[in-house]
Amino acid sequence: MEQLEKKKVCGFYPLTEEEKKEVFEFSKPYIEFLNKAKTEREVNKEIIKELVENGFVEVNQLEELHSGDKVYYNNRGKGVYAAIIGEKNLTEGMQIVGSHIDSPRLDLKPNPLYEDANLALLKTHYYGGIKKYQWTTIPLAIHGVIVKANGEKMEVSIGEEEGDPIFMITDLLPHLAQNQADKPLKSAIEGEALNLVVGSIPDGDSENAIKKNILKILNDKYGITEIDFYSSEIEIVPAFKARDLGFDQSMVASYGQDDRVCAYASLKAILDCKSSTYTQVAIFADKEEIGSVGNTGMCSEVFDYFVSLLLEKTNEMDGNALKKVYCHSKMLSADVGAGVDPNYQEVSEKNNSSYIGYGVELNKYTGSRGKSGASDANAEFVAYIRNIFESNGIKYQVSELGKVDIGGGGTIAYILANKGMDVIDCGVPVIAMHSPYEVTSKYDIYSAYTAYKAFFESDQTVRY
Repeated sequence: MEQLEKKKVCGFYPLTEEEKKEVFEFSKPYIEFLNKAKTEREVNKEIIKELVENGFVEVNQLEELHSGDKVYYNNRGKGVYAAIIGEKNLTEGMQIVGSHIDSPRLDLKPNPLYEDANLALLKTHYYGGIKKYQWTTIPLAIHGVIVKANGEKMEVSIGEEEGDPIFMITDLLPHLAQNQADKPLKSAIEGEALNLVVGSIPDGDSENAIKKNILKILNDKYGITEIDFYSSEIEIVPAFKARDLGFDQSMVASYGQDDRVCAYASLKAILDCKSSTYTQVAIFADKEEIGSVGNTGMCSEVFDYFVSLLLEKTNEMDGNALKKVYCHSKMLSADVGAGVDPNYQEVSEKNNSSYIGYGVELNKYTGSRGKSGASDANAEFVAYIRNIFESNGIKYQVSELGKVDIGGGGTIAYILANKGMDVIDCGVPVIAMHSPYEVTSKYDIYSAYTAYKAFFESDQTVRY
């Protein structure tokens, strides 16, 4: 008899020792990936490296494309699109898993370096949704690129290696923080106070001597002058290493798991999946945390350009070809969701929330309040995804971001849905999302990989 009541069971509970070992082994290179790639540029580089090692070729290197060909497109070093050409025509649709590789952080301002109270500091502008107080008094690292006017590019990474200096943003001692303590939490630390301490030794006794000494150090190490900050992209990220969490080592604690956990799982899925009836595409986009804007975000037409290249090289391009591709395509928007935090359960409606360790989560819709800004998946498409997951024994949960009217959020789902695709959000539940140290379950990470792989390999159609 069919089970009438749906029951939630922890993913680890029914696993054999061999299966549990497979789950744990999958997270080892993931942790290494997180430690190597803390910015969208670094993630981009690691993804392309793995794609090339697995037979993918830059799409413009091939004149024609045929079933089984593996190609990628590098969008300005900050985003990647990868595809495996399927047996069917592109105009019959693609199987797409789309993630983003940017994370909340601090960026240096164009004129960042200054001296005050006998210290040298760097001024920052926060990127994405952060709680500003979480970024004070923790070890921070500097990552990014500096491009001189002559085009010479220098990569910067300071604070990650043993022996490197780290940097930090100070906070007020509790003895003198009465006025600060009386402020609401969101305004206790002002955005303009997120200034990075970078030095204290003066170069002589002239005005701004400490700033001048820092400039001298930077010039000796990188050959740059102060004006070169104008053409730089320097990001401030936590210097913490990704680590196993818990006595049972069942979780991963790390900066940047939103959304690099889904990016990593979808990368491994497309590398490992068998060729399919339909063309398989993995999206690794930038700028999601600030609205997917700009020419490396999903609101740009660069993805359209990539798909147009695929159409041209498979001799399918005609006036409506691009629209046909999109209207027949199916997509998992691979982004994280909010796991129930035992310390803050009041924001979650437990019947419609995800728990870490209980499998990949599906969000039929996101948005806020009355589903504002949501991409709301059709019931037929939800049934299609259910069939794939249940046929392959993939444990999943269906949830919302939180209680109605508590808040909200979104992903890149609506952007692709606006092009005509069937889309649903599908990712890993996270605790402490957008903090400098986020928490995921190793079981859910592996579940995301198996879910994306099964979706890529499916040759079913959605029944309307």
